[in-house]
Amino acid sequence: MSKEFKGKLFVFSAPSGSGKTTIVRHLLAQKRFKLEFSISATSREPRSNEEDGVDYYFISIGEFKRKIKNDEFLEWEEVYMNNFYGTLKTEVERIWAQGKHVIFDIDVRGGLRIKEKFPEQTLAVFVKPPDINELIKRLKNRGEESDKKIAARVAKAPIELATAPQFDKIIKNYDLSVALQEAEGLVDDFLGVSKEGAE
Repeated sequence: MSKEFKGKLFVFSAPSGSGKTTIVRHLLAQKRFKLEFSISATSREPRSNEEDGVDYYFISIGEFKRKIKNDEFLEWEEVYMNNFYGTLKTEVERIWAQGKHVIFDIDVRGGLRIKEKFPEQTLAVFVKPPDINELIKRLKNRGEESDKKIAARVAKAPIELATAPQFDKIIKNYDLSVALQEAEGLVDDFLGVSKEGAE
């Protein structure tokens, strides 16, 4: 890892459909925080609205497994069968080299692994949805996945929700505007950034 600048790491984890991506995008838009999005690598196919190198690094299963073998990941997970996600070490180095802090939109297990590796530098935040029915509704509204895939995500949600107490903070995303304010406050506190620097 970069010797010059050791930035902070902000982990946002939650079951799919909880709104963590919306929260992360909002925080990235707050320029005073100097945050840069950590682009995860995945072996899954891109969705219609996703771009390689922007939303994810889309790589083949074979290449992903080679990178695991070569210890190129900070964390990785086989989320579903032959469906890998991970954070490349080079990604954090890339962001720190710019003098920025890293923000992750990541699976709960991956988020907790990053917290384990950088306990002092990481703020791990769990985003809690109102309930399972709301999750199902949000996932269906995306219109991006089959009912089978949605069912697999929903089946995982109770296991993911059970990890919430292991995170530093929990945001209950019942009202998005309140959740966004809360997220800003958490980042502010962790960075010690003054709101006077807001643009």
